[in-house]
Amino acid sequence: MFSFNLADRLVLQLDQALHTLMPGSSAAARHTPATAVDETELSATDRQQAAALMRINHTGEVCAQALYQGQALTARLPDVRTSMDLAAREEIDHLAWCETRLQELDSRTSMLNPLWYAMSFGMGAAAGLVGDKWSLGFVGETERQVCEHLEDHLDKLPANDLKSKAVLTQMIADERSHGESAMAAGGAELPLPVKAGMKLMAGVMKTLTYRI
Repeated sequence: MFSFNLADRLVLQLDQALHTLMPGSSAAARHTPATAVDETELSATDRQQAAALMRINHTGEVCAQALYQGQALTARLPDVRTSMDLAAREEIDHLAWCETRLQELDSRTSMLNPLWYAMSFGMGAAAGLVGDKWSLGFVGETERQVCEHLEDHLDKLPANDLKSKAVLTQMIADERSHGESAMAAGGAELPLPVKAGMKLMAGVMKTLTYRI
């Protein structure tokens, strides 16, 4: 069976980074859940609020892609590397769904996405180097925190923005499944300071991405 060496994987990672960061480059394997929901009239204020929240969610998926790609690059066990690659492919749906919704809201993705991608890729690679059980634990904790902020955004979205709500509802189900799978595969519970650091970084990202 053909296997990729480090140089091959680096080229693939660069290609994935470009596809993640260039608008319109990510193609979803599943139709967006918003397709089945009728568009509703939103006020200018509600549209701006929905767009800001969906921009944060899109950036969150950019970070997820980078985390998974970084972990896949340094994971020691082939089955762990494969699971990271699979999770990253499933997250592409979320990336495309959020971008589509932003276009529908006449808005854009964050200009800071290259920065967040680079930082998240580094964190993912570092987690993979520490060891597979910690890498899987990092995935589990990341997905737990992602579910928390998506649920918070569900409450903050305008009440009649049913299309955005449909997207987030499916994303929550997928993220929860990814996190549970990572822990079931042998993920270790992360130390509290690491969890707190992850939450702090996510908070900074959300604050800046809300407007930029």
